[in-house]
Amino acid sequence: MQAVVFQNDKILLVREKADNAWALPGGWADIGYSPSEVVVKEIEEESGYITTPKRVLAVLDKKFHNHPPEQYHVYKMFIQCEIAAGEPKGGVETLEVGFFNREEIPTHSLERNTPAQIQTMFQFLDNPQKTTIID
Repeated sequence: MQAVVFQNDKILLVREKADNAWALPGGWADIGYSPSEVVVKEIEEESGYITTPKRVLAVLDKKFHNHPPEQYHVYKMFIQCEIAAGEPKGGVETLEVGFFNREEIPTHSLERNTPAQIQTMFQFLDNPQKTTIID
């Protein structure tokens, strides 16, 4: 699950401890949790924000995007959420939290998100009626 949170035309990213690079908050689906529950949990754990899920923006097959090779077949689900409460803070897996506009996206964690995927999420900010992407 990948969380897409916009605030003041900027997107929420977290800096990962594992590779010191930035990514959308998110993680693997936990057994017994729905996609909404997973994304809300991951956002809070990684950024400190409490959110409400709003809609699925995209379901992307990792093999069609510029990710490093992986032994598993992985789908990435991008879910747009809104902040309800909380304060920005790193977590067990993250060092920093920040909002970035589309021109200032820092070094990506390609394992998690590609630059093209981040820019695609900004298309949903530009056009809230954009149809969900499924590939």
